Amino acid sequence: MKGLYGRLVLANILFLSFLLTGLGIVLGQFFPLFNHSADPIIQRDYLVFLLIVLLTALFVSLFIITRLLLQYIKPIDKVTSNAIKLAQGDYSVHTSIIENERKNDLSSAIHSIAHTMQEISTEREMEKERLNTLIESMGSGLLMFGRGGTLNLVNGVFRKTFGFEEDAELKGKTVNSLELPRELETLIEDVYMTEQSCETQLNLLVNGVASSVKVYGAPVIGNYGNWLGIVVVIHDITELVRLEKVRKDFVANVSHELRTPVTSIKGFAETLLDGAMNDQTVMIDFLEIIQKESDRLKLLIDELLVLSDVEREGFTLQYSEVGLNKMINEAIQVVSGRIEQKNMMVDFNMPKEIVIDGDEGRLIQVMVNLLSNAITYSMEDTTITIQVKEVEKDVIIIVKDEGIGIKESELERLFERFYRVDRARSRDSGGTGLGLAIVKHLIEAHAGTINVESKPNVGTSFSLRIPRRKRN
Repeated sequence: MKGLYGRLVLANILFLSFLLTGLGIVLGQFFPLFNHSADPIIQRDYLVFLLIVLLTALFVSLFIITRLLLQYIKPIDKVTSNAIKLAQGDYSVHTSIIENERKNDLSSAIHSIAHTMQEISTEREMEKERLNTLIESMGSGLLMFGRGGTLNLVNGVFRKTFGFEEDAELKGKTVNSLELPRELETLIEDVYMTEQSCETQLNLLVNGVASSVKVYGAPVIGNYGNWLGIVVVIHDITELVRLEKVRKDFVANVSHELRTPVTSIKGFAETLLDGAMNDQTVMIDFLEIIQKESDRLKLLIDELLVLSDVEREGFTLQYSEVGLNKMINEAIQVVSGRIEQKNMMVDFNMPKEIVIDGDEGRLIQVMVNLLSNAITYSMEDTTITIQVKEVEKDVIIIVKDEGIGIKESELERLFERFYRVDRARSRDSGGTGLGLAIVKHLIEAHAGTINVESKPNVGTSFSLRIPRRKRN
């Protein structure tokens, strides 16, 4: 028998057995005294009576002892078992305590403790789940090292940033065993050595993708000033670095583009003032150059204003029903003079009118820019082909030339501001390098897309996909 209750029952049975055995021995010594003087029948009846009395006393004693054990000892044994389960972390034992046991103060106390501990355990699990959700939902990588230098906490953003698999076991590893970039290891070691916050910026190359991150490391101090380890937060600033580079490039390009015509205008004006104006022929040539550079300067400023207007927040289009046949022909008419100068042809034949929702003025501007590029980068006596297709709820406008083409390595930069494939030719033609950037923004404002395909010395094809009906 197990437990306190079983041991007490066994002890009482043994005690009664020894008691009856002792009485039997005493009676066995006592009865011979009556062998000669007592009647055998009386002796037998007396022995039977005594045996019945002893057996009755035995059963009564067992009944009383059993009731006492059930009432007072067995609950203690049950409570002891539940207390052991509580110590082992099983807080659900209160559900197995029966109602009559709850009347016992000790059982009730154990029940209350188990119930409270289960609530605390449930709350801790919920807090742990919230913390894990928060850590995994962070937009920054997170690391936490303990006092021993081993990793205690890591989130998915860190794994993705540094190319670790999701199922890779990182916890418990040291800084050196993680094989992190040397600059990051140095920062972590510095925080450990100095117990002071550190910050640095890293340029990473993970799975062939370049990125920039800002790393901040700081010691973790407990409520009583004890040192618990360090925490490292890693912010991805790739987009910020790119935008900063774009801003710097834009300022540099604008300065360069403005300086060239301003310098020309200033130089020729000074030459005229120094006496060249007295020569009628020279003066006319210089004034024509000044006018040309002024037009170029005005064009540059106008396109910068257009680009700024398109990129500003709150920019809206003036929607109306636009007939593509009419719109494209108007764009061709705008560049017809340049087409005649190079003896080029435009192949555009639209069997039926297609009407879409759009900003007619902006769409004409898009087509003029694409046609101007096609003229600039094409040889004389070549053809520009314009096609219009209907695809589901969209229309596709294709502008194809037979020009010098574009290298594949340059295609991804084609829509950058001030980017030119052939700088000398575009500068001679008066181009600003902003036309395709404006085209891209205007097409995206129409909820459309633009794609380009090109082969060197074969030609370039721009494909505009625009929804036929206005989309929010």
